[in-house]
Amino acid sequence: MKKLENKVAIITGGAGSIGKITAKLFMEEGAKVFLVDTNEPELQKIEDELGGVRIRYCVADVSNSDDTHRYVMEALNEFGGIDIFFNNAGVEGVVQSIIDYPEAVFDRVMEVNVRGTWLGIKYVVPHMNNGGSIIISSSVAGLTGFVNLSAYVASKHAIVGIMKVTALEVAHRNIRVNAIHPSPVNNRMMRSIEEGTSVNNSGDVKRLFEARIPMKRYAEPIEVASLAMFLASDDSQFITGTSQVIDGGLLAG
Repeated sequence: MKKLENKVAIITGGAGSIGKITAKLFMEEGAKVFLVDTNEPELQKIEDELGGVRIRYCVADVSNSDDTHRYVMEALNEFGGIDIFFNNAGVEGVVQSIIDYPEAVFDRVMEVNVRGTWLGIKYVVPHMNNGGSIIISSSVAGLTGFVNLSAYVASKHAIVGIMKVTALEVAHRNIRVNAIHPSPVNNRMMRSIEEGTSVNNSGDVKRLFEARIPMKRYAEPIEVASLAMFLASDDSQFITGTSQVIDGGLLAG
């Protein structure tokens, strides 16, 4: 039997690389997947690519309460329940010092990364089946500091607090809640951070970042998706309230 046979998973940030690859892995293991993002063309492309009756999507802003309630209701209408919630949507903001950081950008990072995570849990949990799994995308930035990324770092630290509280509040229903903390991932978000660090020398920035990781490379989206797969499955049935680090040794030093 497949590990997620007949399970229903909501994945926010579903149009991004990690969301897409996680959806594919979940479906290969038997799950029905409901993607959430603001990027409708990409969502449609992913649905067409993965195909079949086991994938649907909703265009929604996770930081908006009405949108969040709507995507949860649409997922229930499509698939009849919720077993897995990959609370994955996030934005990086800009690369600037605190004194120069635009307040509007700070507010938007906190809206999507913190409020969006909190709202998702608020509206999903009442409808989640007992024994389910909530997986929250944080970052190594949620466990340490990085220069010129104050909004992103603050938001990812806040997510850890949300994870721990939720894990305590839903344990009586055997719902597991864990956070994933990747190192830099080889995807669009890191291209944005590299260019924000040095517009003309983003390749040099990437090599500098990689040099700080003991395994000398970024994480690949499939590696993060595979960790989400483990946490979604019954292989992790006694793991909750934890920060799962996937960083090539970055935080070991």
